[in-house]
Order: sequence, then structure tokens, then C-alpha cells
Amino acid sequence: MAATPGLKQLAALGVAVTLHPYAYDPNAAHIGLAAASALGLDPAVTLKCLMVEVDGRPACCVIPSGAQLSMKRVAAAFGGKAAAMMPPAKAERLTGYHVGGISPFGQKKAVPTAFEAAASAAPRVWINAGARGLLLGIAPADALRACGGIAADLLA
Repeated sequence: MAATPGLKQLAALGVAVTLHPYAYDPNAAHIGLAAASALGLDPAVTLKCLMVEVDGRPACCVIPSGAQLSMKRVAAAFGGKAAAMMPPAKAERLTGYHVGGISPFGQKKAVPTAFEAAASAAPRVWINAGARGLLLGIAPADALRACGGIAADLLA
């Protein structure tokens, strides 16, 4: 499998990751949960990447695959007043990735990123590597450092 922009960024930073390919199901109701199930991973540490807009500015939220964002907490985490989900087509243009394969690493345009604080406490998490059907395993501290992210309470 070709290296994604996210994998190239992590390699350039010297961040050690493990790769975990799986059979991507485009019809899955919850792609992150389907990935966790396919790989036998705990959904609490299998993270999904959601693109949002805070006061009209793009941002990235990384949360457990079975969780829901609190838009009020997202706005607060990024110092804004209101947050909303970014439309999928806009998220694809901004990140350079396809929905179902969006990674917080190696996005076409770097945006502020927040990881759910509870997931940041785990010894290892699994996040999309930038392609549908490919997760990477990484230490949360390395993930935060690689994308200049913060840990925040983001869940509903």
C-alpha cells in the first residue's frame, strides 16, 4: 500500500506507528465502529477524525469511534462561540482525503486539532492513516505532537 501524506508526515517526524489494514465496508452505518470490529480493537481507543467549523473556521476533532461530539464543547475547545460539522465535500477538499479515510495527519491544509482527553490517556490509540481500510497505531502523545493538537473534553 502506498504511503499516504499522513504516513509520510509521521515518518518525517520520526514517529513510530504500526499499520493495520482491514476490509473497508463503504455501506457500514458507523465506519469507525466497523473498523474497530474488523481489527478486534476496543472502540474507545479506535478513533475517528471529524472535520468541523468553529465560527466558520475549519478544525479537526479526533474522538472514540462510538462517541458523539458536543458542539458546545468543540466550540469551547477552539475558543469559539459555535461549532458545526463540516460538509463532507468541503472536508475532502480541505484535507485531501476521502470521507472514511480522513486522518488528522498530513492534511492538505493544517488546521487546529483536538483529541478527546479520555482517549489521550490510553497507552496506544488507532487512527485512520489516510486511506479507507488502513488504521495506524500510535501513542497519543506522539499523535498530539505530530499534528500540534490539544487534548480536550469534546464528547456529548
